[in-house]
Amino acid sequence: QVQLVESGGGLVQPGGSLRLSCAASGNILNIGIVAWYRQALGKQRELVAALTTGGTTNYVDSVKGRFTISRDNAKNTIYLQMNSLEPEDTAVYYCYNYIQTSGAYSYNHYWGQGTQVTVSS
Repeated sequence: QVQLVESGGGLVQPGGSLRLSCAASGNILNIGIVAWYRQALGKQRELVAALTTGGTTNYVDSVKGRFTISRDNAKNTIYLQMNSLEPEDTAVYYCYNYIQTSGAYSYNHYWGQGTQVTVSS
């Protein structure tokens, strides 16, 4: 069984920074693409940032230049560094990992439990 545990959310003032972490544990053989999504109240979940195993990144336009996704393969952990936060960044943030477990031929989708980020003065 695989579990993703997120941490790092909270309340921050506009212009501030936060770093989200997402640690994967369990019967993991390989981790493929990883990503962060967010869902604001009353809105659909949107992709914020993605990172391939080859190091290619993709960001939604609204966070380009402010957010950075990274991964520590040795720790099976991904991060989202968020700088210059704006009230519009307020949402529940979810991590996503595409994981192959030991003994499995295929990869499956796994999600974190979500962490609240609130940007407000």
